[in-house]
Amino acid sequence: MTLGNLFIIFLLCYIAWYWWRAKEIKDYVLRACREHCERLDVLLLDDAVYLRGIWFKRDPEGRVRVWRRFMFEFTSTGEDRYLGHAVLLGRTIEHMELQPHRLPPGQQ
Repeated sequence: MTLGNLFIIFLLCYIAWYWWRAKEIKDYVLRACREHCERLDVLLLDDAVYLRGIWFKRDPEGRVRVWRRFMFEFTSTGEDRYLGHAVLLGRTIEHMELQPHRLPPGQQ
């Protein structure tokens, strides 16, 4: 086994770990978005969240964490699609926001 082969094995293991970790984080954000939409009585569309930004920022304790912004779509009436976003800093959801949307008749 050469050094080149070891490097390739290490690289493949790292890629697999990164993919697994990214999927775990995406599933966590999806669950949180689903719960948030249920609390606000709107419907999460497509059962999906999309990564729209990634950066490094400091948390309140001063440690550098990965900052991620996820987008998702929801509906309140079943007719229109609206955007929402969730901001994750490290493993903590810092912020979740929905676009202004129409309320269904009877909730106004």
